Amino acid sequence: MIPVQRRLLPRLLAPFWGTRESAKNPVCGSHAAPPWRRGAAGHRRKSSLPDVRERTLIAVKPDGVQRRLVGQIIQRFEQRGFKLVGMKMLQAPEDLLSQHYSELRMKPFYPSLLRYMSSGPVVVMVWEGHNVVQTSRAMVGHTNPVEALPGTIRGDFSIHVSRNVVHASDSPDGAQREIQLWFQGKELLKWDCCDQTNTCEM
Repeated sequence: MIPVQRRLLPRLLAPFWGTRESAKNPVCGSHAAPPWRRGAAGHRRKSSLPDVRERTLIAVKPDGVQRRLVGQIIQRFEQRGFKLVGMKMLQAPEDLLSQHYSELRMKPFYPSLLRYMSSGPVVVMVWEGHNVVQTSRAMVGHTNPVEALPGTIRGDFSIHVSRNVVHASDSPDGAQREIQLWFQGKELLKWDCCDQTNTCEM
């Protein structure tokens, strides 16, 4: 009876994950996993969304660290479905901060900004996901907490523009520049998230 069962099993499963020919992997010639297994360990199916690997830099500023808000901020990005690929805590040196805020050098508040950002540790993170730059900006809220909506990080945790808790990259190009400034390539991990097919893949 065992040989008969072995012949019948592929026929019974064919309507669910295709014939043996259609399940062939064109790269290595092995059989592809059934749809309900794709996206599990191995992640053989690649996303059809072009920017699913988009990355952004999020930094919890000294006031956010001092107020012990790091965990809550991380939780918001995790709950949104983004993937953490890099994180570090450091006392940022002035030369690093001057490069990060190079576009603000002519602003009258620039010296005080550098003093504030170097006054204590910061936690910098790289998050990855579909439209992560634009979505993160919406999650963080307006630069001025007075104009930040309730439910955003600044709207919930900040009351003054000089202490607005968190930084988020403002564009994909800006994110790339900032990530390269704060992280070395080996510090960023490439890993497959088990719920990626449920959060952003089609």
